Amino acid sequence: MDANIRILAKVGAAVITEADVTAAIASMGQKAQAYNSPEGRRAILEQLVNKQLLIAEAKRNFYEADPSFQAQLAKIKDELLANFAIEKALASVKVDEAEVKQFYEDHKSEMVAGDTVEASHILVDSEAKANEIAADIAAGKITFEDAARQYSSCPSSAEGGSLGEFGRGQMVPEFDAAVFAMNVGEISAPVKTQFGYHLIKLTNRKAAAEIPYEQIKAQLAQQVLADKQQKAYTSKINQLKIMIPVDLY
Repeated sequence: MDANIRILAKVGAAVITEADVTAAIASMGQKAQAYNSPEGRRAILEQLVNKQLLIAEAKRNFYEADPSFQAQLAKIKDELLANFAIEKALASVKVDEAEVKQFYEDHKSEMVAGDTVEASHILVDSEAKANEIAADIAAGKITFEDAARQYSSCPSSAEGGSLGEFGRGQMVPEFDAAVFAMNVGEISAPVKTQFGYHLIKLTNRKAAAEIPYEQIKAQLAQQVLADKQQKAYTSKINQLKIMIPVDLY
């Protein structure tokens, strides 16, 4: 027997299967992982059982005929119909490789990755301490990386102060201005920010460069598709306004 159709519970005439639990978990998006365990699945099963109990109660009391329920149902139906109409209007909208490539060529001046740097830092709570460490590094008493491991209060100390690669605007303004003005291999004077005093070592720099088509084509395809879908949607709405009177008050 297929494990997915294995019956886990019966609530009156209603049947809950393994597949129902799996589908419920899948519908939870990012939260799904938290329930993908025996305990989590049992919790979902309990929720499904409770849901069927409430449905049975609603049917027993003929809630479906209640005018307030009917009003809510009509609103939901209208929303579903509108969304379904949009799906139908956009169903034929497709994007091919040639369109994506043409978009890339037409916007090539925008397909540029900004300049980036690789840097390390040592973060301490006073300018005097930063100057003392800088003097020891300059005298060869300790390497920048070892000083970071020994003195820096930043979690990056475990990596010798390495912050990896980053672009403009990703650090606080004072740090950003200092690091992008440095030369590779240079160690800065103490730089004050809201976090304390930083000694910065610039280890590499990459100039702004054109982003290759192959690297960005999937993202561009989504953008081109979204643009075409928006145009198709606007076109459909304009057609409907001609066919159906719209009076604004």
